[in-house]
Amino acid sequence: MSGLEISNVSKHYGAVTAVNDVNLRFNKGEMICFLGPSGCGKTTLLRMIAGLEEPTSGTIHFEGRDLTHVPVHKRNIGMVFQSFALFPHLSVGENIAYSMKIRGHSRAEREDRVRELLDMIHLPGIEDRRISQLSGGQRQRVAIARALALNPEIFLLDEPMSALDANLREAMQIELRKLQQELGITTVVVTHDQTEAMTMADNIVVMGKAKVLQSGKPLDIYKSPVDKFVAGFIGTSNLLPATFSGNGAVGFGATDVKYSAANGSFANGEQVLLMTRPEEIFVHKASETRPENAIEGTVTFVRDIGATIEILVDCNGYEVISVLTPKDDPDVHVGTKVFVEMPPAACSVLAA
Repeated sequence: MSGLEISNVSKHYGAVTAVNDVNLRFNKGEMICFLGPSGCGKTTLLRMIAGLEEPTSGTIHFEGRDLTHVPVHKRNIGMVFQSFALFPHLSVGENIAYSMKIRGHSRAEREDRVRELLDMIHLPGIEDRRISQLSGGQRQRVAIARALALNPEIFLLDEPMSALDANLREAMQIELRKLQQELGITTVVVTHDQTEAMTMADNIVVMGKAKVLQSGKPLDIYKSPVDKFVAGFIGTSNLLPATFSGNGAVGFGATDVKYSAANGSFANGEQVLLMTRPEEIFVHKASETRPENAIEGTVTFVRDIGATIEILVDCNGYEVISVLTPKDDPDVHVGTKVFVEMPPAACSVLAA
């Protein structure tokens, strides 16, 4: 199904490149997250989709329609800004209906739509309240309702959770995703929070230094990052320096560690990185039988937080973290000599 297509898009401000030759294609109705650190170009790319910035080169299409030079007010987009940008002198209902009033909709139409949207965001009956009377989460919901008032084809959100506290942020991530799925609207979210992206997105676009580093399904990127930067930005990774041996294993110190995937082609003897995710590896006391595909180390930190147990292990001068469930608790403490078991299926090889 034809959706959002970004072709060879770049944006330059004088000698500064904000976005460099981006090519992306998404189906209609998907939720896409642009993920990356500050200054990577993700907000500039969002603003070009919105029409608030014009590409220096390249094109942007939606459902076959060229939007590249279409003015923002003719794109049929809804946008939620990082600050929410609600009008403090207007009531909740007046804020939500503002765009409808500008477009000439009748008062009855505006009032019906406001009630419909307030029901949709689970805040019925607050249309007469002032913005100053709302909590942070309520303001965010009102900003979302305002952006949806004209039934936009594309819904854009720039760091929509950044002003919320941690617990409310998690709840709103789920609420926003449920709302997007209910409406089936093509949605693009800019965030620097990988948990937010993993929670909400059909597709994640990881950006760095003005370009796309990797795009795909959240779990695909999590399981198979293309490089060290992506591996570190999506979740927590153990990255150990190793030597490629070409026989399905890499050497870490004096130990050969088997792996299941290699992201790239490497020559025998080449220096690489061995990557594992903390939840996929196990810790055993060194007094027990040494497991297959295990390296030796010494426990440096243990944190039991109820649902999980985090264990940090010094392995030949490099820190490895294992996150275990209580049933896999090896009952170790700081200073315990251990084996860190890395099943081959949990190991992959990246360029150093």
